[in-house]
Amino acid sequence: MSHGARVIRTGVSSGGPAAPPAATASSSAGSDAELIDGAYFRSCAGMLKVAQMISLLVGFISVNSSPWTNYSAYSYFQIVTLCDLVMILFFYIIHIFRIYRKLTCVSWPLAEFLHYLIGTILLLIASIAAASKSYNLTGLVAGATFGFLATILCVLSIWSSYKVSCITQSTSKYH
Repeated sequence: MSHGARVIRTGVSSGGPAAPPAATASSSAGSDAELIDGAYFRSCAGMLKVAQMISLLVGFISVNSSPWTNYSAYSYFQIVTLCDLVMILFFYIIHIFRIYRKLTCVSWPLAEFLHYLIGTILLLIASIAAASKSYNLTGLVAGATFGFLATILCVLSIWSSYKVSCITQSTSKYH
């Protein structure tokens, strides 16, 4: 009998559901050696983040290249879209390079959920302000439209992160 220290890998991460124990043990050596998580590119959460970043970037560029009718409304819209874009890119990089495995002191699902919750509310307010001050200028209307599209995509991220983190935890207690 060996009484030495053992490492137990759980396979649970903020990127998806838990892997079965046999699959985790056999693939852990190969997956730790890889730098980039290729499966996250093709996952629903990864594609949703890319769609959010594209819609935020298009909304930002549309508003930035149009003549403004109200400085405060559109500068607020630009700040919110750019900050949201940077934060979504940050979380995308966290998942792609599996940084959440190395920085375990942060609750990444909670941090991402709070980002989406606050960012979505601010983006909805910014899109409403941009739409109300657009005065039928096509670039401003397009920017507000892409802002609303990004808001809907962010709501989908909130719903999916709530569904994955809260519902999975509540059902696993009874099994």
